[in-house]
Amino acid sequence: MKQISMKPMAWFKLASQARRYFDPEELQRLGESLRQKQIQPLVAKPDGTIIAGERRFRAAQMVGLKELMVLLSEEPLSETEIRVLQMTENLHRSDLLDIEKFRACEELIKLNPTWNHKEMSRFLQLSESAITKYLSPLKCVPEVVHALEQGQIGITTCYELSRVEPEKQKTLLEMKFMGKSRDEIAAYLKKEKSSASSQPKIKRIACPLPSGVQLVASGMKLSLEDLIIALGEAQSAARKARDQGLDARTFSAVMKDQSRRAKPGT
Repeated sequence: MKQISMKPMAWFKLASQARRYFDPEELQRLGESLRQKQIQPLVAKPDGTIIAGERRFRAAQMVGLKELMVLLSEEPLSETEIRVLQMTENLHRSDLLDIEKFRACEELIKLNPTWNHKEMSRFLQLSESAITKYLSPLKCVPEVVHALEQGQIGITTCYELSRVEPEKQKTLLEMKFMGKSRDEIAAYLKKEKSSASSQPKIKRIACPLPSGVQLVASGMKLSLEDLIIALGEAQSAARKARDQGLDARTFSAVMKDQSRRAKPGT
């Protein structure tokens, strides 16, 4: 059950959410608007923890309001439900930074490691292509993610770089910093792709390592370049699973499930 009431500013509590940056001038304008009339209530837990509306809360603080209208959620909410509420409010706003969108989606994936892009898009009411773009930094080298954090590149550029194997991402990033145009970068990628396509391909590549471990790539015809890309993707997925606390057996099951879901008609 939910109910709307007025609460004093001291009652509210802040909690971590997707938005990290708040523009002071924009907050001032919003605060002046709230001073005239508050149309949309905040959403909070019974203990005052803000679920959605931190921007309005900060704006009200800035202009010295004494109380705010709030919608109290009496129902217990999971961490995922709270994040979805916050993100559906914020992700559709044009002023949310690209790095904030990425970190928010990344956090949801960590909370729900079995989710695929289709499931996330349904929860967040966004297209699968948008989810793919927002999560593209997960496939990028640290230098690219750092550039996104610093505002040196946008999420679209990050997505373009994520489609290239890690070994070439840093080179392309440096090309962009040097002022190379999109056409020049595309020409470079076309040349690299042409070189890779001329390599002979086989259905199975076995890689016995000195440690005694043997890695085997199979399932489609692969070139050495294809193997490098596949190993990079596998390494990235394994590191992510380790950070989420998964063991090898669970990781294998999750990867099989994601592969099955990704196939057309499944």
